[in-house]
Amino acid sequence: MLSLSANEISSWIIGIIVLLGAVLSLISAFGIIRLPDIYTRSHAATKASTLSVMCILTGAFLFFSIVEGLYSARILLGIVFVFITAPVGGHLISRAAYHSGVSLWDASVQDELNGKKQKQPSSSARESNNG
Repeated sequence: MLSLSANEISSWIIGIIVLLGAVLSLISAFGIIRLPDIYTRSHAATKASTLSVMCILTGAFLFFSIVEGLYSARILLGIVFVFITAPVGGHLISRAAYHSGVSLWDASVQDELNGKKQKQPSSSARESNNG
């Protein structure tokens, strides 16, 4: 009968988590290459890449904490940082692309920002109104 220690089982689980992160990173790369416009590419880059980096960092944290007995606050901070900044950055890049006039894919069905886009007065126009 096969007898595995807790250390071996945790190493297998950690390996599966890291492998899942690598597969999600590969899927994200295919999405960036294959998707038709900046908006769908940004979606692939932020969603799948965020999840893949979080899986890899979680695997690294589990490895160092369970197998090596070391707890790394840097890895935890890295997980939190990626979790917060990557989706916000992707959203801001997509918003900037939309406001700079990058067109949607021809097969896009809905443009929710079309009626909501308002022209902001320039800073010189605001200064002339105030003074």
